[in-house]
This record gives sequence, C-alpha cells and structure tokens, in this order.
Amino acid sequence: MATTPKPDLASLRIHDTKRTSVGSGKRWLWIVLALILLVLVAAAASAFLNRKTEVQVASSTKPATGPTGVLNASGYITPRRRATIAAKITGRVTGVYFDEGTRVTDGQLLATLDDSDVRRALDSAKADRDSSQAAIADYEVQLRNAEIGLRRAEQLQKEGVQTQEFLDNARTSADSLRAKIVLAKQQVVAAEARIREQQQAVDNCTIRAPFAGIVVSKDAQVGEMVSPVSAGGGFTRTGIATIVDLHSNEIEVDVSESYIAKVRNDQGVNAVLDAYPDWTIPAKVRTVIPTADRQKATVKVRISFTAPDHVHLFDPAADPRILPDMGVKVTFLEDTDKSKKHQDKSPAVALVPQKAVRQDNASKYVFLVKDGVLERRAVTLGSERGSDVEILAGLQPDQTVVVSGPDTLRDGQAVQIKQ
Repeated sequence: MATTPKPDLASLRIHDTKRTSVGSGKRWLWIVLALILLVLVAAAASAFLNRKTEVQVASSTKPATGPTGVLNASGYITPRRRATIAAKITGRVTGVYFDEGTRVTDGQLLATLDDSDVRRALDSAKADRDSSQAAIADYEVQLRNAEIGLRRAEQLQKEGVQTQEFLDNARTSADSLRAKIVLAKQQVVAAEARIREQQQAVDNCTIRAPFAGIVVSKDAQVGEMVSPVSAGGGFTRTGIATIVDLHSNEIEVDVSESYIAKVRNDQGVNAVLDAYPDWTIPAKVRTVIPTADRQKATVKVRISFTAPDHVHLFDPAADPRILPDMGVKVTFLEDTDKSKKHQDKSPAVALVPQKAVRQDNASKYVFLVKDGVLERRAVTLGSERGSDVEILAGLQPDQTVVVSGPDTLRDGQAVQIKQ
C-alpha cells in the first residue's frame, strides 16, 4: 500500500544569497534615479542662471526740421456740407438715376415720384383758365355790340324818338358786360394761381441735388413709398440719398481739456490718414468749438486743409484718397518763431521715446544695446515732442535704446531683445 508524499516546505525557502541579490538591485536603481534627478536640477539651474533678460528697444531718430509738434490727437474726416435728400411730398418712386459713388452737380435730377394725380389736377387748372379766357372773348364781343346799341339809344333819346327807359336799359346792359369781363379776368388770375400751385406739385415729384457732391448712400428704390415724415411704419422711406460735398472736407478731433491751452485758431497742423501713414497733409486749426463735453472732458476742434507753399490750390476733393469718416492723426505744431528760437538756442541731435530715459539722482541716461550687451550712456535732454524727447548730447540717430525692461539693468549686462 502506497504512502501519500508529504509536502516539502523547505523548497519554498529563499536562500540568503538570493535575498541579498534582489535588495542590492533595488538600491542601485534608486541611486541611478537620484543621479538623474540631480543632473536635471543642475541643468535647470544652469539654464535659469544663464537666461538673458528680455528688453524692448527702439531706434533713435533724426529730428525733423521746421516747427515742432506740441500736441498729438486723433479724429475723423468730416464734411461740413452733408445732406440727406428727401421728397417734399409722399409718393411712390418711379425712377432713381444715381448710385453710391456717383458725382452729381448742383440741380442734377436724382429721382422721380409718381405724378399722375397732380398732372391731372394741373390739366384741370389749365382748362379752367382757358374757359375763363374764352368767356372773356365772348363778353368782349357782346360788350362791343352793347356799346353800339348804347350810342344809338343816346342819339335817339336826344332826337326824342326813344324814351329814357330804353337808354337806361342799354347803358345797364353795357355795364353788366364790363363787370362780367372783370370777373372773368379775375377767374383767369385765380386759374393761373392754381396752375402754379399744381405745377409746383408736379415739380415736387422730381428730386434734385441741392449742391454738387458725391452720393454716399442710396436709400430708396423704384416702387417704394417715400415721405418727408415717418409714416406708414417700416414700409415708407424718409430719404432718397445722402450727398456730401467733398470740397468741404475737414478734420474733427477731440482734445483733452488738460491740453486745450496749446491749441489756437490758425495754428499749423500736420495730418496723417490712418490708411496712408506715409502721407503728411498740411492743415490748420479752423476753430475751437467754445464748449466742452462733460462726459469725456474734451473740447472739439475743427481743422481745415491748407495748401503747401509750392502749391497754389489744394482741394481735398481732387484727391480720391480723402474720404468722409476716415480716421486721421494730427500733430499741432509750435509757433514758427518759437521753434526757430528754440532750434537756434539748443539744436537737437536725436529723438527717443520718453520711456527710454532713466534717472539716477540728478543725471539722465539711456541704455544702448550693442551686440546684445547694454551700454549706459549719459544724455542731455531738450524739450518734449509729443511722446518723444529731444536729445541734445550723448546720442546719435539710428542707435538702439531700451524703452522697457526691469529696473535692475546694469552696464555690460547681456540682454535679449523681445520680439
């Protein structure tokens, strides 16, 4: 009889040699991971310590000759003459003879309205006039015959053939015809007045341009109803077209109350359209509107275009680039005499943004960037020109200066230009 084998529990025991080998492998793994972590930390620290400070830079510019700017502002091109053309009567549009961008002359036909009803009234008034004129002709013929009878009656009465009653009847008949003629003539005058009235109603069915200009908006189409007042809800138009006179183009800007003292009438201005930044247009202040906007704390200034010295006439309408409602930036110029005295006294050699100038105690300096390294340069300042400042000494045009960076910048420091 076979015996059941007993389990050998000793075979499951881990020998000391094997246990030592597994623990040793784990220790080496932790050592390798620690070394890798130290290397990464060292690399990150090295990259952080070697990172260059980023700065924003700008180039110094050569000062422009002539009057200097004392104030900058922005605004829009605005025509002084701008009109929305509307009909004087309510009617249906039967013709439109323009489109957006059409140049029109003074009195040019723009649109027509249905005039069938008023023309019938005009024809009726003319018929009344013609009837009255025909009645006058008939009365004049009768009057001539009555005057002949009156003269005969007078002669017969003198000879004693006819009675006084017959003479009175003849005289009354002539006087009556004369009164009818006067009445008929007054009826003709009344008919002529009605004709003029109806003719005006017919003329009101034609809409014409009140002045020469360009159409910037087409507000009605053939078949639509138009009215001088808002009637009929959204199905009735109140305007036919909008016309602007490009010859009256000017600039309108809002100037802060804090700087309005620098602006005066007839002051020289340089204007630059946002659409054409390389085109400087000469202008001058036409008027300063004598009221302020309490909400925005600004004063409205209107600026007119002027002719350059070498041009006898400058007409904005002749240049298609200047359009109503375009954005424009303007620079108000200093007096010519003041600017000349200032230039003679201390000529500027360069212009830099005011943000580029730093102060250390009583000295002014800027940081130049040469080959990625800062160079501290002491400068002598002049007057301000808008957002720039004049450099009288210490700097030349076309040099790179720092306009934005940390306060810890120092001479000889390596920097990186922020893109």
